[in-house]
Amino acid sequence: MTGLEDHLRGLWLPLVTPFHGGALDERSLRRLTRHYGAGAVDGFILGATSGEGMTLREAELERLVAVARDEMAASGHTMPICLGLSGADTARLKERLDETADWPIDGYLIASPYYVRPSQRGLLAHFEALADHAAWPIVLYNIPYRTAANITNQTLLRLAEHRNIVGLKDCGASREQSIALLRDRPKAFRVLTGEDANYFEALSDGADGGIVLSAHVETATFAAVHAELKRGNHDAALARWNEVAELTRLSFAEPSPAPAKYWLWRSGLIDSPEVRLPMVEVSSELAAAIDREIERRTKVAA
Repeated sequence: MTGLEDHLRGLWLPLVTPFHGGALDERSLRRLTRHYGAGAVDGFILGATSGEGMTLREAELERLVAVARDEMAASGHTMPICLGLSGADTARLKERLDETADWPIDGYLIASPYYVRPSQRGLLAHFEALADHAAWPIVLYNIPYRTAANITNQTLLRLAEHRNIVGLKDCGASREQSIALLRDRPKAFRVLTGEDANYFEALSDGADGGIVLSAHVETATFAAVHAELKRGNHDAALARWNEVAELTRLSFAEPSPAPAKYWLWRSGLIDSPEVRLPMVEVSSELAAAIDREIERRTKVAA
């Protein structure tokens, strides 16, 4: 699949990485890929924050991509895959781009360098160096409350001019900045929100879609919010959003992706809610709250 920018819209799922007994759970991964690949999802992000990518060894990450792509091929469903990469060393990230250049992916989601807090000139030089080097298109990931480095709109607009930078996952936590970027961006530069709780708001402001962890649950409803807004049905979109807004709170009531993994385990989509340290499984209090919500939604559906 080529032309990532043409597919960078709608509902993208930052797929959780299932583990069992400390290892990658390939059986559950196939089940997840088959389930969401047949639904309303427009693309997958693998090995990023929600996929606990920073805990994955290179062989595990490569296997994660290979299994997901293989399962899609077997089930006859094709959708783009972006691989999540992060790091604070530009040279090492260029090596990672070389190491993954022949993997069956369609692009990269690359976060700002964390901890080192580079200047805007440093961010510009960092991402241009990566984009010049990458074999696949890059989607930028601006999430300053994790990295301590906000990519300003001035820098983003410069980066948007690069032929190999096609979009942004926007977790900037500033609606004013996001609206200004949507107004000023080049036509082909895609912006997807990564803030689950602001999904409806961002789409209403003109974002092209969302990368939404909470959409592991009630996926079709999250997709319907986008579809109704595209058709100009604001009230219908808001009604669908109100059906799932509470899920965004539960999904992040404790460090992600533990709540989503617990829900998927309770729903039978993965065989274990296991996460890797320093993440821990959900507390008994949150587990009980999720159980109640599952029961409530089951009754409503019946």
